[in-house]
Parts: sequence; structure tokens; C-alpha cells
Amino acid sequence: MPTSDTRSWRQRLAAYQQPSAGRSILEIVITAAPLAAIWGAAWAAAHFGLWWLALLLAVPAALFLVRLFMVQHDCSHRAFFRNRHANDWIGRVIGVLTLTPYDCWRQTHAIHHATSGDLDRRGLGDILTLTVDEYRALPLWRRIGYRLYRHPLVLFGIGPAYVFLLEQRLPSGLMRGGWRPWLSAMGTNLAIATFLVIVALLAGWQALLLVNLPTMLIAATIGVWLFYVQHQFEGTYWARREDWDLTDAALKGASHYHLPQPLRWMTANIGVHHVHHISSRIPFYRLPTVLKDHPELRMVSRLSVPQSLRAVPLSLWDESSERLISFRQLARQTRLARAA
Repeated sequence: MPTSDTRSWRQRLAAYQQPSAGRSILEIVITAAPLAAIWGAAWAAAHFGLWWLALLLAVPAALFLVRLFMVQHDCSHRAFFRNRHANDWIGRVIGVLTLTPYDCWRQTHAIHHATSGDLDRRGLGDILTLTVDEYRALPLWRRIGYRLYRHPLVLFGIGPAYVFLLEQRLPSGLMRGGWRPWLSAMGTNLAIATFLVIVALLAGWQALLLVNLPTMLIAATIGVWLFYVQHQFEGTYWARREDWDLTDAALKGASHYHLPQPLRWMTANIGVHHVHHISSRIPFYRLPTVLKDHPELRMVSRLSVPQSLRAVPLSLWDESSERLISFRQLARQTRLARAA
């Protein structure tokens, strides 16, 4: 899709930005109520020694927690309610359950939207991606560190637990941003501690270990995976600052992750990420309507589940070919260059 055509998309999609208060409240209820019911059943199972059932129920609980995070995500874009304060306070309350300080995350996520795909403005709100030249210029120990960072066991195993359980306890990326980020992080931490104490008193510490912790770890892994495939895929977009275009970064650098139902519902249509990056004020429940009304957007940056799995090894941006490549592909390029 040529740039001359994409520049008009923001104006064309402005009509979808108006949220419905009734629909937004309904989405919160049908997400939070099942989560509470599943947690209640899981806490009861843990109380009666049915640890296997408690662990099993952590899986659907994690899916609803992911969906609740997507509500928080829309609130951060002021897309869920017309009233700014309603968005912010709903987001802050949900942040206690998702272990995410809302005001800190809203600020870093806004930076992500403003800089996504810009090679000269990486490092905050995104997954670290080096260029081939940057990687080759690193000393050996830092190359090993980057390869470990990009390993699937780290990205989707250790990484999510570290980010949600540890990193977000401080205003990461905003440490020198004044008192507001610290208030957001510390206030959220205090609310989380209060919530955990209440759960422990009512359901026992076993509930925390067998229900809440597995729920959070599973949800964190799913969330990081979704964030990864939204921008790390074959054919994605990166450019230097002088050549970078915001709309091209949205349509070419954010995927349309075509998930089967009911996963589209459980992930609150976050797979329609290219449209979200064009117009972040569109509530997630209006995104399918955008695709219905504008079928030309359905195939833009479309990514199937098998294609997303094949994108996992892609770890380096090759500026010469303008594509993501794997470490194996880089090694092959190096051997061919030496042979020539």
C-alpha cells in the first residue's frame, strides 16, 4: 500500500473513535465477572486440597486477565470512555490485578506508539532489536547477552515474569521523571500488597501460590507473546528517523494477527494491531467493524498463527535488505561473504 494512500487513513477512521459507555461497561463486566468467578472456584479448590484443579483453573483465569489488561490498554489511550478521569481510574484499578502501574505504563506506551519502527528512537516500550551492524560491533560478551535475551525461553519464559513481577515495581524508564511516576508505581504496589493480604486472609497462602501466581505468569507470557508478534514478523517496518513515517510504521510495522475465535474475543481484538496503531482512540470492540467497512485493510500485514511461530527466530534488522533475519541467516551471510 503506497504512502500517498495511507496518509488519509487517520481521517477516514476518525468516525470509529467514539466509545459507547454502555458497551464499555458491559465489556468490563463480562471480563471481570468470569475472572472473579474462576478465581473464587480456584481458591475454594486450593482450600480443600484440590491443588490440581486450582492450577487447572489458572489457565482460563489467565485468559480473562489478559482481556482485562486489554481494557486497561484501551483506557490508557482514552478510548474506552469519553471522560478522561473514567479512563484513568478504571485503568488504575485494573492495574492492581495486572501488576501494572497504569500511569507509568500509559506514558511509556505512548512513547512506543510515537516511535514504533524508528531505528533512531528504540529502547522504551518495545522489545530490544539490534541491527546487523550494531550486533557485529558488539564485544563477544554482549553478543552472547543479546542472543540470550532473544532466546525464546528468555523472551517468553523468564522475561514476562521479570517484567510483571519485578521491573514494574519501579517506574522503569521514568526513574527521573519526577514524583508522578513514583506515585503511580508505589501506589500500585501498595494496592497490590493489600489485595494479596486480603486473598491470603480469606483463602489462605495456598491460593496465592496455586492460583494467583500461576494466573499472573501465564497471562504475562501470553501478553508478551502478543506484544512480540505485533511488531516482530517477516516483512515488518523499520526506518531511520529521516525516512520514518508514522502511518507506514502503523500499516507496515504493526501486524494484523489473524487469530481464530474465541481467541480474538479473549484478546479483545488486539490482533487488529495495524488499525490500532493508525488510530489508537478506537475502542477494541469497534475494530472488527473497521475491517468490515474497509476490507482493503484485512490483508495488510496479515499474520497467521503458523507465520507468527516462524517469526520467533528473527532477531536482527538487516538494513541492507530491509528485513528481519535470524542469527542463522546472519551466519550464512557471513560465510558467503568470506567465501567470496
